[in-house]
Amino acid sequence: MNVVIAAGGTGGHVYPALALAEEFCRQAAATSVTLVGTGRALERTMLSGAPWRLESLRVQGVMGRGIWSSVKALLLIPAAVWQCLRLLRASKAELVVGTGGYTSPPVVFAAWLLRIPRAIVELNAIPGIANRVLGALADRIFVSFERAIPYFRADKVAVVGTPLRRAFVAPPPSPESGRIDTLLICGGSQGARTMNSIVLEAVRNSSRIRGRLAVIHQSGSNDFDRVAEAYRRMNANAEVVPFVEDMPGTLRRADLVVCRCGALTLSEIAACAKPSILIPFPQATHRHQEANARVVEEAGAGIVLLEPALTGAKLAREIEGLLDHPDRVRRMAEQSLRLRNTDSAEAMVRECYRLLGQSPPERTMTNGV
Repeated sequence: MNVVIAAGGTGGHVYPALALAEEFCRQAAATSVTLVGTGRALERTMLSGAPWRLESLRVQGVMGRGIWSSVKALLLIPAAVWQCLRLLRASKAELVVGTGGYTSPPVVFAAWLLRIPRAIVELNAIPGIANRVLGALADRIFVSFERAIPYFRADKVAVVGTPLRRAFVAPPPSPESGRIDTLLICGGSQGARTMNSIVLEAVRNSSRIRGRLAVIHQSGSNDFDRVAEAYRRMNANAEVVPFVEDMPGTLRRADLVVCRCGALTLSEIAACAKPSILIPFPQATHRHQEANARVVEEAGAGIVLLEPALTGAKLAREIEGLLDHPDRVRRMAEQSLRLRNTDSAEAMVRECYRLLGQSPPERTMTNGV
């Protein structure tokens, strides 16, 4: 099978695409996969070492920008569609999958023009604009949350969860002690300056956090120097990195995660059975990060703190409260484990075979919970 996957943008789009590429090739080694991205530096880091063909489109995001920037982004789309038409013909694509973000529309639209079967992946509880539009062109729509179903034609939708890379399939550590020794701060693949500042204030205000916890802080490349210097001045036990390349291993080292609330991040946390303090990005389109986070909170696996009302002192109190109540931490970890789903990529790929009228290869499901 020849598969083209639109994989550009942030980690929330790239890593699900990598998970699907892995699974297509795991189920049929002869599968040819082409990943279509934007060629940005962070994206190149995430895709480095990937064994599949990589193609780049000159596209930009439209939403959340000024009027002139949005117009310029829209003007790039016709050329991107033309490029995609040539790419799909050259690769003899039999299936196109869009994982969201601004690379998906030209790739999926070109596939529609060529009558190539199309699937899209919507990870968030409230779908983004791109996928809402593409839903009309898609033959199959994979969603992570049941809350997303009403935004699409129901007979196209399959609720399968978030596709995770094979590195997350290994059973997570048993959440037995409830003790917190290592704190992971993760603002998403691009970092989060405001959240970074709140975390630094929390560490500065709490001698218990500084004295007891090891901190792993993904700062984002633009904020790395400031964050690293702040920890140095506090003499805190902190490992600051612009970007966590080994997220499966890093999550397994952590005992508590403070993070943004993209659907991929939350699924990776659940795969490793970690309790979390969730700080949704307040400018996320349609407040989808808060909707994602509330699902985790309602399950008892996380604590949601809204950024506009959040201070470092309040965050420090929440962390210290968990330090004082290991039973609560253990219960949160147990509930996080209940949310674990590492079978999504396999379910999506098998459904794609059915979409093409083919029998999916025989495989054993791998959730292991």
